[in-house]
Amino acid sequence: MKRILTCFLGALLAAEVLSGCASSPKTAENNLPGDERIQIVSTIFPPYDFAREITAGKANLTMLLPPASESHSYDPTPQDIIKIQNCDVFLYVGGESDRWVKNVLDSMDTSNMTVIPIIDCVEAVEEEIVEGMQEEETQSDGPETPEYDEHVWTSPKNAKLIVQKISDALCETDTGNADLYRENTKTYLAQLDELDRKLEDLVANSEKKTLIFGDRFPFRYFADAYGLEYFAAFPGCSTETEASPATVKFLIDKVREENLPAVFHIELSNEKMAQTISEAAGAKTLLFHSCHNISKADFEGGKTYLNIMNDNAENLKEALVWH
Repeated sequence: MKRILTCFLGALLAAEVLSGCASSPKTAENNLPGDERIQIVSTIFPPYDFAREITAGKANLTMLLPPASESHSYDPTPQDIIKIQNCDVFLYVGGESDRWVKNVLDSMDTSNMTVIPIIDCVEAVEEEIVEGMQEEETQSDGPETPEYDEHVWTSPKNAKLIVQKISDALCETDTGNADLYRENTKTYLAQLDELDRKLEDLVANSEKKTLIFGDRFPFRYFADAYGLEYFAAFPGCSTETEASPATVKFLIDKVREENLPAVFHIELSNEKMAQTISEAAGAKTLLFHSCHNISKADFEGGKTYLNIMNDNAENLKEALVWH
């Protein structure tokens, strides 16, 4: 991958020099003539949405991951690399699924670009394998290194830290709009505070404190933030889709043992495992959305992180038996 990207970027930069583009100012992909707005490129939805809330139309925003596509298997296209090359601010997760980013950034001049790996905005924790969870089989020739859970935004407490970091960078990059960005950030952080308080109250006043996922579990930060126990088929970054009979049975038994009313699945899932578990245990199936990516209809409809997390709160009420 590194060799391919390096060769591609070398050809790209050579073409820019020959065409006179290398010395021209950065322009956004969809800029109209005379449009001086900065360009922000994000690999996935959460930082894209955070930047959208902060800039409120004063910047050009691009999300590389196509709506409704699987984020963990994403590879950049040549067009994506050009967008990164031409942006002013680049936002990415920085976890295991973003290993390609280092090769891309190493192959280009980033001296005039602000680069923010959002995993560095918070205290990252290692991905956890809990009881009953099916581990992914991996082969490694070298020593094992810790794999950190990259789904840092799933906790609104972390989202606030990420938003502030992005805001500070945008204010420094686009000084002409810095006052507006700071005001928008203040408003948005207050909304995230409200969401955080809502979730704390919900959990404090619920009968149950356990979540069951017949799916991957990209919610370690959420569960830790609100003191919830969880059981799931796979860890958050697993590429597995078929659980063993032993894993399915364990989760069915847990639902029965805890007398839980619901089993969760995540977004863009086929839901089959969650349905199997819920039907066997006499529970219902509910969505808990990680915000990692959204459907094309939701993207085009302007759905936000706050919209999704408030929907999660409503389903959480049902699953935890809120009083």
